[in-house]
Amino acid sequence: MIPIIQVRNLSKQYQLGARQAGYGTLRESLVRAVRAPLERFRNGRRESEILWALKDVSFEVQPGEVVGIIGRNGAGKSTLLKILSQITDPTSGEIDLYGRVASLLEVGTGFHPELTGRENIYLNGALLGMRKAEIERKFDEIVAFSEVEQFLDTPVKRYSSGMYVRLAFAVAAHLEPEILVVDEVLAVGDAEFQRKCLGKMSDVAKRGRTVLFVSHNMPAVKSLCQRAILLNAGQVALEGDVNTVVNKYLTADSDEMARTGIIPDDAKRLYSTDEAKLRSVRLTDLEDRDVSHLYLAQPCCVQMTFEVLKEIPEAVIEVGIIAMDGTHVTNSTSTDGGNPPVRLRQGSHTIKLELNTTLLPNQYSLLVALHHSSGLTVEWIERALDFTVQRVAASGLDSYRWPSVRGYVRPPARWVLETKPESGKVVAGLREESENLVWRK
Repeated sequence: MIPIIQVRNLSKQYQLGARQAGYGTLRESLVRAVRAPLERFRNGRRESEILWALKDVSFEVQPGEVVGIIGRNGAGKSTLLKILSQITDPTSGEIDLYGRVASLLEVGTGFHPELTGRENIYLNGALLGMRKAEIERKFDEIVAFSEVEQFLDTPVKRYSSGMYVRLAFAVAAHLEPEILVVDEVLAVGDAEFQRKCLGKMSDVAKRGRTVLFVSHNMPAVKSLCQRAILLNAGQVALEGDVNTVVNKYLTADSDEMARTGIIPDDAKRLYSTDEAKLRSVRLTDLEDRDVSHLYLAQPCCVQMTFEVLKEIPEAVIEVGIIAMDGTHVTNSTSTDGGNPPVRLRQGSHTIKLELNTTLLPNQYSLLVALHHSSGLTVEWIERALDFTVQRVAASGLDSYRWPSVRGYVRPPARWVLETKPESGKVVAGLREESENLVWRK
């Protein structure tokens, strides 16, 4: 199969501090002419700094693929999409695109502010090379999806940013481009519209269209994309399965504290008072051995050591589990089940929490907090210790056999199957498949 997108050694260079050539008034030209020698006299020889927004980027995308482009701010994601959308020229390299490209980049890109919503729909369709009849066939569907019918004959310069994005996405997704390019601009819309957009992009992909999706929303990337490309400082740091690439991105900044569980005084704390400090967090098995990974359904113990500087008469300890994409998976407090608050006198205290986890294979972090029973927070560290739940089981423990992991928790469950032969009688008997599975036949 011929790739629908081929990128070879793509590079884009910018000069920071360089003045952009453009049109100006006679007065501006005279001011620049007078200012230039003065600036050279004051600063010596000025040289603009060169920035490579992209450097030797190469990859291929097959027809019908949904590919996530992820990376930190400034990694080159938006520059790459602008080049693919033919908004910006590359400095060097080659791109082969086989099909029409519809882009949704910054709010306003591709729309004329003085034209109405109706006129912009026809304008965008024409730019994609579509005939008027094709646009009219999709027109009602676009308007219904965008939910801006009331303002369809209003110039889009009077639209709110949310209305702008709704109409722009509806046009880009419904005019049947072979390649749909979507930047982080979806973050402008409300939660309900974001869900609609993700559903529509999934639908577009199922019809054989290709989608390039840039987002900092990792759950959205993982749910929508099969493959991902991680950019770092303008270069491809990793390319492959979306779960592998996203996990690499999320754990790239894992610091010493998150790896060891030793909490220094200058650790990043969401809340903190002078009453107590979290000093260390350990994740151990039931034999008190430190572990950095768990197997599915493996019992474990979280051990937290606090240095209490001022007595806390009624303390509540909280432990949360957070997926590396920021999703709060679950939490537990020391008062769960009706337990009373604990009295923490001045000094060092170690508190243990025994867990029988049902976490699915993924990478997680422990949140540890200390509160007064009144609700006032004493100490809160969002990422106290990182750990991994592995797919492969230890001897005697359960395993996760499916190639792709959806969600974070596997709840305790018993499956029951009742079958009736042609006689209509239920055949008695039970057969245990595992501790969580019962087949009744």
